[in-house]
Amino acid sequence: MKFHTPLSGEDSVRYAALVEQSTSIARHADLLEWLQGDIQQCLPHDILLAGWGNFQEGAIQHDVVSRLPGARSYAAGTDGLPFLLGKFHERWLAAGRQPCSLDFGEFEYLLGQASLPGSFCSSLRGMRSVLIHGLHDERAQQECLYVLMSADGIPAEPACTAIRLLMPSMDAALRQMPPLPQQRRQAAVSARGAAEDASGLSERETQIMAWVAMGKTNSEIGAILNISGFTVKNHMQRIFQKLNVFNRAQAVSKVTRVGVYG
Repeated sequence: MKFHTPLSGEDSVRYAALVEQSTSIARHADLLEWLQGDIQQCLPHDILLAGWGNFQEGAIQHDVVSRLPGARSYAAGTDGLPFLLGKFHERWLAAGRQPCSLDFGEFEYLLGQASLPGSFCSSLRGMRSVLIHGLHDERAQQECLYVLMSADGIPAEPACTAIRLLMPSMDAALRQMPPLPQQRRQAAVSARGAAEDASGLSERETQIMAWVAMGKTNSEIGAILNISGFTVKNHMQRIFQKLNVFNRAQAVSKVTRVGVYG
């Protein structure tokens, strides 16, 4: 399904002004000010999630831009964000790589049972609507996904037209910003082509530990990753051996110290 809503002269002037404003964005604070300004008239939202990398392999970096407490790029509770972005990416592909609107309620199960007030998961629980669009970066051979989330409804129009027209400006702005320290570390690991992270865990084990850190049980993790709870248990036993720990709490503490989650 393609969105090619004709623009009125007034709309054309408005979008041209927004694109012009985006050319002065140099920091995350500038991007936040742009996103919370006049752009809200056509793209009302509370949170912008940006993800880029190899979605098929789960090698995804991310950014979060929002005024909400806890909605920060590497705040507590963001460990499972790459997996959530992967689910959004699947829905975008199913929509033919066109802007698509979703009800966030169908994804809330990914947030786990508990979330501290002011945490990232707590902020996401208040979301109702999701609008997704992305692009394929031919030079870097990776995909970039942009997800707008709102506690209220995001109207299909003018939002779908707006994200189609303004996403290139969002993408260009984010590319020109200095990377966050965590993103520099992730990029360094990718450049080395490391098969395992600093803790010695495999990619699957690191993924499992991200959900363990969010308080999920073996059976819950198995349901999310489409593997059996018994398989998760076997992974956990190998994780304990690699980390030289005896329980889940010790494992979470150790992987947090060595920076497995970036």
